[in-house]
Amino acid sequence: MSENFSELLDKSLTNFKKKEGQIVSGTVLFVQNDNVVVDVGLKSEGRIPIREFFSPGEENNIKPGDKFDVLVEKLENKEGEALLSREKARREESWTNLEKSLEKKEQVQGVITGRVKGGFTVDIQGAVAFLPGSQVDLRPISDISPLLNKPQPMVILKMDKIRGNIVVSRRAILEESREADRSKLLSDIKEGTKLNGIVKNITDYGVFVDLGGLDGLLHVTDISWERVNHPSELLKIGDKIDVVVIKYDPENKRVSLGMKQFSEDPWKDIDTKYPVGEKISAIISNIADYGAFVELKKGIEGLIHVSEMSWTKKNMHPNSLVNIGDKVTVKILEVEKEKRRISLGLKQCQENPWEEFEKNYKIDQIIKGNIKNITEFGIFIQLPYNLDGMVHLSDISWDETGAEALKDFKKDQSLEVKILDIDVNKERIGLGIKQLTKNTKTNKEIGKIVTCVVKKIGSTQINVLLESGLEGIVKKSNIAKMKEDQRTDRFAIDEKLDAKIINFDKKKNLYELSIKELEIQEEKQALEQYGSSSSGASLGDILGAELEDKVKGMKKDSAKVKNEGKE
Repeated sequence: MSENFSELLDKSLTNFKKKEGQIVSGTVLFVQNDNVVVDVGLKSEGRIPIREFFSPGEENNIKPGDKFDVLVEKLENKEGEALLSREKARREESWTNLEKSLEKKEQVQGVITGRVKGGFTVDIQGAVAFLPGSQVDLRPISDISPLLNKPQPMVILKMDKIRGNIVVSRRAILEESREADRSKLLSDIKEGTKLNGIVKNITDYGVFVDLGGLDGLLHVTDISWERVNHPSELLKIGDKIDVVVIKYDPENKRVSLGMKQFSEDPWKDIDTKYPVGEKISAIISNIADYGAFVELKKGIEGLIHVSEMSWTKKNMHPNSLVNIGDKVTVKILEVEKEKRRISLGLKQCQENPWEEFEKNYKIDQIIKGNIKNITEFGIFIQLPYNLDGMVHLSDISWDETGAEALKDFKKDQSLEVKILDIDVNKERIGLGIKQLTKNTKTNKEIGKIVTCVVKKIGSTQINVLLESGLEGIVKKSNIAKMKEDQRTDRFAIDEKLDAKIINFDKKKNLYELSIKELEIQEEKQALEQYGSSSSGASLGDILGAELEDKVKGMKKDSAKVKNEGKE
């Protein structure tokens, strides 16, 4: 009997030994503090930390009588208790199940438990997996806390049991879902479709909106009817917004979106609301290099171009004339409904100094002013009403060239000048200094042959510039003797020509010249030198003889130069 008992004991101990490293079924006896006491049929029970029985995010509902698979690590520890592990049993079980899921490409439930270098740790049925940062979402996530310790659907990318590596992806699930949503969206989408979206990205030119499987662009000009300098003024990443499809390109899968279209267009009937010529009070809303924007009402802005800001202050930056927030009175100059443009004038609401000057001063009137500036083309004089008049180089002196005459003048010098021209439309006042004295030179120059340069070609005359700097004209009738040769298109710009001065217009300060008179004069001289019309010689013969003499003279001069060189 004793022998049989000994054999049975040895056999039992041998069987127990075989259980080390094996997974066996255990029964929960009771829960004590943070430990679960489990009976696996050994001499003693084992204690397992309660955290090993459930994954993060799962409820702790363990009770006596529950059965679990556990791994027998040792038959006895120092306290004489069996050393058991539910976690390792779960891991072994998980590996088997996960290998099947990988083979079948099935989804698995994973819980993100913490952050590691390059990604996150994930608990999948007790097995520890790695979730790369690039596989968390469709786009980078700055804050992952909302995803922590919550079951998330994932797919297994690869497994290595020997190394204990499991790599999973949450993004693959989202992409699959997104593709399904995208297909449905593309089948339903059309211009005018109203959609809900989430602001995905913000740029200088607009906002990219996630429509659920498809991204659309909300351009900055379609966010609001009002001026929006940058989309970030009204929107931020993550905002849920209502949008409408403005344009859809099915070939390239491009969607243009709008927000402002949900409210009435303030530019409707704009031409009747703001008729041309009306004056209105408004606020300066923005300033640019080329002018200032004025908010006429919410969603409607007009532009005061820099040229329409002041009658007298030219070439100044708009911010030196007005400030943002200034209340101003402006005049409606032009309304372009289709282009959504309103041109405004600020100076038009003030007295026009050019008109006032024309009322109070006349042409040929002598006026006094100080030299404001001296340039290479003339002298600028400060005049009443804060206006500038210009003395052109050609109007400084009768005797000197403009460049020579400038040496006698300096800035802030007080001068008397004569008003030569007042052009209100072009905002120009022409002045003269030499016109204060009588021109004795011009009378002497009548009949003089001069060389000039063609500066302008018209249908009835050509405009030329003389070497003295004064201007002149050659009328069509004075171009040639023969009527068929009286054509202005015979000449080219910057071409030099000789002509005879036949008149001087003092009022216009302009020479009248004639090429025809020069031809007649040269013909007369030729006849006097080579014979008369009654001698039997033709004009062609006479001119030919003149040409022959000129050639002979040129040959003599050339031979003389050669001989002088030999000497």
